[in-house]
Amino acid sequence: MTRLRVTNPSRSADVAEPDRHRGLGDRVLASSELGAVVDGVRRVGVLTVHSSPLASPGVGDSGGMNVHVRTLASELARAGVASDIYTRATSVDDPPVIEIEPGVRVLHLPAGPLEPVPKQLLPRYLCAFLCSLLRAGERYGPYDVLHSHYWVSGWVARLARERWSSPVVHSFHTLGRVKNSSLAVGEEPEPPTRLAGEERVVSTADCLLAATPSEARQLTELYGAPPSKVRIVPHGVDRSRFHPGDQALARAAVGTSRKHVLAFVGRLQPLKAPDVAVRALALLRRRWPELDVELLVVGGPSGNGAEEPQRSAALARQEGVAGRVRFLPAQPHDRLATVYQAADLLLVPSRSESFGLVALEAQACGTPVVAARVGGLSHAVGDGTTGLLLSGHDPEHWAAAVADLLASPRRLAAIGLAAARFAGAHGWDVTAARLLDAYGELVQGTRMPLLEQSG
Repeated sequence: MTRLRVTNPSRSADVAEPDRHRGLGDRVLASSELGAVVDGVRRVGVLTVHSSPLASPGVGDSGGMNVHVRTLASELARAGVASDIYTRATSVDDPPVIEIEPGVRVLHLPAGPLEPVPKQLLPRYLCAFLCSLLRAGERYGPYDVLHSHYWVSGWVARLARERWSSPVVHSFHTLGRVKNSSLAVGEEPEPPTRLAGEERVVSTADCLLAATPSEARQLTELYGAPPSKVRIVPHGVDRSRFHPGDQALARAAVGTSRKHVLAFVGRLQPLKAPDVAVRALALLRRRWPELDVELLVVGGPSGNGAEEPQRSAALARQEGVAGRVRFLPAQPHDRLATVYQAADLLLVPSRSESFGLVALEAQACGTPVVAARVGGLSHAVGDGTTGLLLSGHDPEHWAAAVADLLASPRRLAAIGLAAARFAGAHGWDVTAARLLDAYGELVQGTRMPLLEQSG
């Protein structure tokens, strides 16, 4: 477990003239610790207003973005680039500053009530967050680059830039217009406030990062982003945690003895479509009982899915497969790797997905993925090589595709090997190197055209 250290904010030495070689906690990094300075980038201010990188992914508003922010900060620290990650304080127990490791610290800023707030209500607290950020910046800044995550953070970053004169890099992670184009039945659309906020961020950020060519096209076609402003930086996977393992041992660890195991991993909300996985399992039980399949649903409620765990459990009872569906809470990474290793297939039936980090994690464990052909999943999964991409969300179609794979052990094993090779080439170190290139180009005032990146 990572050891966290609460720094002492009362130390007068920290209030002195900002030292661009200052590390985290109460000490100053020596030049030898900084490593090679990457194109003039030594310190990055990271804004993630709505979700802390310390939160466990898979529940509430915590997901792949948390993993992305936390892991990349660690990789940048190894390259000699320090990160201060600013997030909203949600508890009286949140210390003002926490050192995660040398080169990475999290700063909790007061903005609104000291409790979790739904993302839809966060805009009313952005001015308060900005004020807290500017005050903290007088002490801990300045920064060579500001990197904001999700649109509410981008709104804050564009105003902070005016005070700090730091270029802004922004990652959306999800886009309101894309989500609104693929809503589940009865799901509320993203509000005009978000859509207008995203437009403002697109127009004011100096660089927009997209995880896939699909997201890059969405930014240019749906939001009018200049192609020269968009940079493609794919997500990565922690290869030290997610790797192939002994399936029998993994199944013993998760407590299953069925012949075949399917897994659904992610926040439980209509957008992620856990109902498709449950209905597909029910069809498998009725039409292919000899396959002896169980479904593991891993994750917690999020957003408008507060009742999703109860709905999914009720659906399993209604379909007669309550004894074949096991609901597990969001798992820490080490335990999550065990779930992937135990499964024959990971099901990702999302209606919208900017990337789909769970798909890459599962493949790194040698587990093929059956995913919806939407958004970033079309890039994260190789159709027919590392898994299958399915058009639509018809449970009949999903059940048939799963049955076909489970009935072909040799094909399933070959796809699993290909999946592990594919994901193994996508480490976070590769992502960090691309991110540093983007930072360096921005600080140096040079840009690579989008067409050159994706050619």
